[in-house]
Amino acid sequence: PDDARVSLYLHVPFCRDLCLYCGCNTKATRRDEPLNAYVETLRAEIALVRRSIGRRLTVAAIHWGGGTPSLLPAGAFETLLEDLGQAFAIDPGAEHAIELDPRYVDTLLVRRLAALGINRASLGVQDIDPRVQAAIGRIQPAESVTLAVEALRGAGIRSINLDLIFGLPHQTVEGIRRTAAAAAGWRPDRLAVFGYAHVPWMKPHQGVIDAATLPGAAERLGLEAAMRETLIDHGYVPVGLDHFARAGDALARAAASGHLHRNFQGYTTDDAEALIGLGASSIGKLPQGYLQNETAVAAWRRAVEEGRLPIARGHRMTADDRLRAAVIERLMCDLSVDLAAVAADFGAPVEVFADDLDAVRLLAEDGLAVVEGWRVRVPEEHRTLVRLAAAAF
Repeated sequence: PDDARVSLYLHVPFCRDLCLYCGCNTKATRRDEPLNAYVETLRAEIALVRRSIGRRLTVAAIHWGGGTPSLLPAGAFETLLEDLGQAFAIDPGAEHAIELDPRYVDTLLVRRLAALGINRASLGVQDIDPRVQAAIGRIQPAESVTLAVEALRGAGIRSINLDLIFGLPHQTVEGIRRTAAAAAGWRPDRLAVFGYAHVPWMKPHQGVIDAATLPGAAERLGLEAAMRETLIDHGYVPVGLDHFARAGDALARAAASGHLHRNFQGYTTDDAEALIGLGASSIGKLPQGYLQNETAVAAWRRAVEEGRLPIARGHRMTADDRLRAAVIERLMCDLSVDLAAVAADFGAPVEVFADDLDAVRLLAEDGLAVVEGWRVRVPEEHRTLVRLAAAAF
């Protein structure tokens, strides 16, 4: 529709160094030439998307991810935002977020970002233990996080998220409690807690990590529980599966009111009708379905230069897909769902969920879910296992 609101995700797949645990689509570069070339292609893609849409849609949120998007050369952010402003109508109140590596944050950078309207930043902390940091190839003293947080707040970027990871080599319950307590001490509005996925057959650089130093399945559960308990003890509210927020934060309020959403970036208050991905490997979501750009920078660039949208793959959603996506989102966000209400919203008979409900009842036998008629609920103590119930649908 003409009044549709969209969100934009811009992916910058470059870092100065490649951390051993990284599962992102990114590569290391010490030179600015690849970054300059990437910016030019990104500009061309923005123009291509604008021509394909045919009109200026309103943008409700912008997110810069990577990689390390702050590595873009001087003037690149200004140029790209000017292009975005010509292609889209950016809402003055739009959330404008960026992912940052604390090791490369300084006062000059954050002042530039604040001047461009960026109002939320996410910092990758992962773990503060020097032994863990050495094992994952990311030496990052806690002081660097402190300086980054202070610089951001000093520049007026006060909405801050911290990312933490459990399941890394050499992690202990005691050590992960220290990391969680330190993270809470920086007073971020939100925290995201992720489990490390060791997939060296997909990410060869992870092969440098000694698999023998990784925690086993039972140990991972203990690490996650310790991090969760520590953050809650410091006043943070669990949000969905793996996020935490201060009680007054918009994310916590959305969770409490049933207006929380989840996309490929995690939990969000963003309710825009579509997410448009820009850059190599970026993911988008339209009312019609999901799509992803070419992952390799060369293939992405070639498509743009040929005047083609650089989409490599997608999934066109059926009516049943949309119905199930709604059920899954509510379970993942609220830990509960009224199947009859969702079915009614989509004009479908609730009996379409009969077989799925049988699968959930198997979980209920182990106390991992509760089935009450056509309502499904995951007990608070099993919040971290909500994916099991969602998977039934």
